[in-house]
Amino acid sequence: MTSVEPGSAEPRRPHAAALPVLEADAIHLGPWLAETADEDAEALARLHADATAMCYWSTEPWVPGDRARAEAYLDAIDDGAKEGDLRQFAARLPGSSALVGWVTLYRIDLTHRRAEIGYLIDTALWGRGLGRRMVGLALDHAFEAMALHTIEADVDPRNAASCRVLESLGFQREGLLRQRWRTGGELQDSAIYGLIADER
Repeated sequence: MTSVEPGSAEPRRPHAAALPVLEADAIHLGPWLAETADEDAEALARLHADATAMCYWSTEPWVPGDRARAEAYLDAIDDGAKEGDLRQFAARLPGSSALVGWVTLYRIDLTHRRAEIGYLIDTALWGRGLGRRMVGLALDHAFEAMALHTIEADVDPRNAASCRVLESLGFQREGLLRQRWRTGGELQDSAIYGLIADER
């Protein structure tokens, strides 16, 4: 699926636009569309500036309203899609074009049929099970359409909600990397989770 009508201009980020739509009852994952590019950049800047959403990340929250960083982030999504080592889906509620989060398959290695997964959702939607649905849709795509064998996730072990999401989908905690990240002067551990296709 692309966001371009026949005879119209190419989308601003054509590779990121070439993703399928993945649908659940309460959340849709899909491509980064040319027609919502401005709104998506604004939403990304807002989501990544939310200190609550970013408190367990390996990077600090963005400066509020940092549109330039959001544009650079979208360009990086397209570059990764072009190289074939990243697929990042925009998350939207059914019937709405507003961006509410994203889920990413990255460090995709087709030789070894593995990838890592990451995700972010608007804190206003926490507690509704949407994160689990987002990750579940991405896993279906990874294991079925992409024929991957292993998906890994790196989570701050203090992020109990994210750990629960992964464990509810069959991920197993495989190890702990101590003091792996330094964010805002604080050292953070990484809990490493893994899911194998035939264990789902």
